[in-house]
Amino acid sequence: MTLVLASGSATRAALLCAAGVPFTARPAHIDEDALKQGLLDQNMSARDIADALAEAKARKQSLIQPGALVLGADQTLELADGTLLSKAQSPEEAVTFLQRMSGQRHRLHSAAVIAENGEPIWRALESVKLTMRPLGRDYVADYVASHWDDIRHSVGCYQIEAVGAQLMARIDGSHFAILGLPLLPLLGFLRDRGIMAS
Repeated sequence: MTLVLASGSATRAALLCAAGVPFTARPAHIDEDALKQGLLDQNMSARDIADALAEAKARKQSLIQPGALVLGADQTLELADGTLLSKAQSPEEAVTFLQRMSGQRHRLHSAAVIAENGEPIWRALESVKLTMRPLGRDYVADYVASHWDDIRHSVGCYQIEAVGAQLMARIDGSHFAILGLPLLPLLGFLRDRGIMAS
C-alpha cells in the first residue's frame, strides 16, 4: 500500500520523513482561495474549513491515484474574536497581522484526511492555543524584514520551529499540529493499516 502526500508543504514532508513514514509527494492543485471563500460564505467555522480543505486535497489526488492512500492536510488560524486569518500576501500585510495578534491568543486548527479511491476513510483534527507576547512595532518590522522569505508561506507569519518561537508567551497543544499535521493520530492509523510497523 502506498501513501501519497497531496501537498507541496516542505514542513509536512519533513515531519513524515523524520517519523520514518514511507510516502511520495504529489501536490493536489485546488483553487484553495475560492474554496475557502465559499466555505466562509456558508458561515463555516475555521476548524471545519481546515477539515474541508484537507478533504478536498485528499479526494482530488485520490481520484487519479487508485488504490493509494492519499493524505490531504490543511491548517487555519482563528483569532480570539473568531476571525479567520489567511497567509499574508506581502511583508506589509504580515506586519499588520502580527501587530493584530500581538498580546492576544489565537488558535491553529490542523486537519488531515486520508482518501482511498476518491472517498475519505480517515480524518483527524487537532487545535492548538497560542498566546503571542506583546510585540513592539520596531521588533515586528525587523522580524518581518529579516524572515519574510521563511514566513511568507506560513499562516500567522511565523515558524514556531525557528525564530518565531520568540513571538510566543504560551502554547497549549501539539507541536506537530502547530507545524500543520496531527502526526500522532496519523501514525496510529498507518500502523493499523500496516504501512508502519506496530
